[in-house]
Amino acid sequence: MKFTEAKLEEAIIELLGEQGYPHLNGGELTRNNHDVLIKDDLRAFLALRYQDAGITQSEIETVIRQLETLPASDLYDSNKTFCKWLSDGFPLKREAGAKVGSASQKDLYIQLLDFENVSEAVRQSLLIEPQIELDMAAENSANYSANTDKGDSNIYRMVNQLEIEGGTGEKRIPDGIIYINGLPLVVFEFKSSIRTKATIHEAFVQLTTRYRRDIPQLFVFNALCVISDGVNNKMGNLFAPYQFFYSWGKVTGNELVAEDGINSLHTMLQWLFDKARLRDVMRHFIYFPDSGKKEIKIVPRYPQYYAAKNSLKISNAIANPLVTVKEVPTLGRLVVVKVSRCSFYRAY
Repeated sequence: MKFTEAKLEEAIIELLGEQGYPHLNGGELTRNNHDVLIKDDLRAFLALRYQDAGITQSEIETVIRQLETLPASDLYDSNKTFCKWLSDGFPLKREAGAKVGSASQKDLYIQLLDFENVSEAVRQSLLIEPQIELDMAAENSANYSANTDKGDSNIYRMVNQLEIEGGTGEKRIPDGIIYINGLPLVVFEFKSSIRTKATIHEAFVQLTTRYRRDIPQLFVFNALCVISDGVNNKMGNLFAPYQFFYSWGKVTGNELVAEDGINSLHTMLQWLFDKARLRDVMRHFIYFPDSGKKEIKIVPRYPQYYAAKNSLKISNAIANPLVTVKEVPTLGRLVVVKVSRCSFYRAY
């Protein structure tokens, strides 16, 4: 089956709606066209998330201003900083007490996403069975239909037709953007498989060249990019070459054969855009080298993600208090399992 761009956009909006991402037409937002944050969503999330800590409206505005200080002119470093904040959080210096002479409050540690239920939700949604002979590794597999939204306070949206104006007046309308808590974390670009000149590579060029040049402020807050013509469907990031955009052929990792063609669109949406798994990827599987002049940002392929998760589950199944596991943020390319004082490295 082949799609026009409009039909493909409509189909993906519908499929993401089934995954729990309500659709919002960008024209319905009241905003300055230069703005890429949905600030009301971010305010609502922070107010609810830190209600018990007594966060004030002024402190919420301070968080928003901190995000807005990241310059689009230094896009790579700004995105690197943002992804670290997204994964690790950051301290917010509290306002002084209301009463004269009252002690200052302790810093409040801000997380931009609610990660609290992620580990358990991912564990339930992945039908991973360790390929080792260990009685203690036996574990009942959870049904994939398990509710992964339990305890999730994030605000999700799939936004299309959002006109964004760049610093020099250029206007662009990305085909789709996944917003979580008002942050534009995933950008989609669609092309039609029935138009020979509008290839999926053209979607890559549109994102990484034209959008980056004309509306760089969007990509300060970007985690992942998706390009699709319905038949070919790939995920990567703004700084990756085209050959490092990959399709997603499996949902649980246990399937014997990876899906391709139109079926790979469904597996990508079911796999990557499972809410818990998407947050897991954003927190643990996006990696920037610590140094170097090249713009390098690494995001996982699905075999790397499942390899890391399998290794984690296997090691945790071993009944030995000296065994721990660390998911190294190199996207499953390297998993380090520490047994006592010895380290074993397995590359994927």
